[in-house]
Amino acid sequence: MNTLERKGVIPIAGIYGLRMLGLFLILPVFAIYAEGLEGYSPALLGLALGAYGFTMAMLQIPFGWLSDRIGRKPVIAAGLVIFAIGSVVAALSDSIWGVIIGRALQGSGAIAAAMMALLADLTREEVRSKAMAMVGITIGSSFTLALIIGPLLDSWIGVKGIFWLIALLALVSIAVLYLLVPDPEQSGNHRDVESQPGEFGRILANMQLLRLDLGIMILNAIMTAMFVALPFILRDHLHIASVDQAWVYLPVLVVAMIVMVPLIIMAEAKGKMKQVFLTSITLIGIACVLLATLHESMVSVVAGLFLFFVAYNVLEATLPSLISRMAPIDAKGTAMGVYSTSQFFGAFLGGAVGGWGYGQYGVEGVFYGASTLALLWLLVAAGMRMPAMRSAMMLHVDSDADALALEAGLLQITGIYEAKVVVEENTAFLRVDKKLLDRPAVDLLLGVKAVESV
Repeated sequence: MNTLERKGVIPIAGIYGLRMLGLFLILPVFAIYAEGLEGYSPALLGLALGAYGFTMAMLQIPFGWLSDRIGRKPVIAAGLVIFAIGSVVAALSDSIWGVIIGRALQGSGAIAAAMMALLADLTREEVRSKAMAMVGITIGSSFTLALIIGPLLDSWIGVKGIFWLIALLALVSIAVLYLLVPDPEQSGNHRDVESQPGEFGRILANMQLLRLDLGIMILNAIMTAMFVALPFILRDHLHIASVDQAWVYLPVLVVAMIVMVPLIIMAEAKGKMKQVFLTSITLIGIACVLLATLHESMVSVVAGLFLFFVAYNVLEATLPSLISRMAPIDAKGTAMGVYSTSQFFGAFLGGAVGGWGYGQYGVEGVFYGASTLALLWLLVAAGMRMPAMRSAMMLHVDSDADALALEAGLLQITGIYEAKVVVEENTAFLRVDKKLLDRPAVDLLLGVKAVESV
């Protein structure tokens, strides 16, 4: 990346990370705190945990479209203000319904799509995948950090204090947005990161993509449901106070992150994607069964958490990669938009159904239900066709180019397997095998140098 790109990408990743940290911080501590709220019930506890997912799922794509019309920064700043207001509402509430409203407002500040569009405005195609990877790493780190420091913050400032801190982080993010993030020279429509209204039919009709969308929905449903029941397992069955639960998560998460690395290398570099993918889903199911049946044993609980977090980290890393490779080359942004909507909706379902299950059947009901979902996912994923490990490329074309003729010519070149020319955006989208690609032939046909984007 050049200097301007680094100046944009680093603070954008920081804003994204702070916002996700704010959403995740209450996961390990809210269940126990909620018992003291007016109107508490297990079902409403789950709804409070997952409420942000519903509003975020509904609004993140529309917010992205709005940013195309009125600008990226105004939409992002407005979303952060809404997020801060939701955090304040939750902090001031003594009833479970007040927190539910606050969490729903937090999710209403749905800036994910607008943030990705701003990132695309500030980066060249050849470095955009690296920029998005930086954001992904930041999000994953936020989740891990939240589970470790959430209980510690609870002991220092309480859950109300955490909500106030989250509001402050949102306001700091607005300052970072305007003081540190450069203004793009121009904002355009980016099919590789933005949803296109006319492409939803094609994406929703793709059964391979729908399998992945169902998978991320189930994964996030299980993750959210877990934190409806897990704090009670640690407190009531293993007699670990809320403040000390961070010391359970810390070693498990650290070791799990180390173990996930060779698994991802095996999947991506060694061509074992399907084996690693199905194994990870199986580990999720085994972990849930362990937590359902042997939660009186510290060893079993730690083993279950370890298996879960190894598999969760691997799946969170490989699912977006699979979406990118399976999506139509000129509709990756739309495919990722549907994927993100499924992800957030899964968090909502996991909280709502997990809370109901805990109220009806206790912690066993939550984890047996989660293991059933994992089994369903395994059955659906077993028939999935893994995509070839090919790269995406974006090329500039002239506005007066003949799209059909260019596509036909590109498909005749060795190493090119898919080509789509969008003259209105002066762009050709390709999927290629880099080892076989005849680069001189591409340059000769288009008169420009190909730019690798993924």
